[in-house]
Amino acid sequence: MNKLALLYHYYDKATGPFQNLSDLPPQEAEQILNDLRHQNRSFASKRSQDYLEIRRSLEAKARELFIQKGGKPSRAYPHYMTLGECPWLLDWYPEAKSLQLSVDQFNAEGISFTYGDLFPTMRYKDGKPYRNQVYTKDEIVRVIEQFGMPQEWNTSGDKGPERYIEAQIWDDKPINIFT
Repeated sequence: MNKLALLYHYYDKATGPFQNLSDLPPQEAEQILNDLRHQNRSFASKRSQDYLEIRRSLEAKARELFIQKGGKPSRAYPHYMTLGECPWLLDWYPEAKSLQLSVDQFNAEGISFTYGDLFPTMRYKDGKPYRNQVYTKDEIVRVIEQFGMPQEWNTSGDKGPERYIEAQIWDDKPINIFT
């Protein structure tokens, strides 16, 4: 259970933690994303024009897969964290910050995992068994036993898109102290 000790959330100091574009009305989210593109100051500025549409579609798919496995999300769209530390994500933000929470603070019915970021996990067609999969708290332990932690075997990203295990937070209660 050591690998599952901490969840990390990376964010920019100027906006604060757990700010979620998916929670906003589409036009407002698009305006914020366009502003980020024009500022060209963060990883988000490099996102495609159809990013928000794809994101919401993938989030809906992840939510449905999680519900099929017994998940009970109270949010329409998840907040994101990584399972274990992933320092290269600090490069995504002009004034990067991170916070950590114990995975034990999260009810199993309110947290899911993907082996890698949601986008490549749900979109790559390379036949890897963890593609198009959402895992429960118990299941991700077995996946880690089989494939290891991407942060350890793919630190530079040269072995594929798996750079971390993503946690999708479907419940606001454990993170309310930060918002």
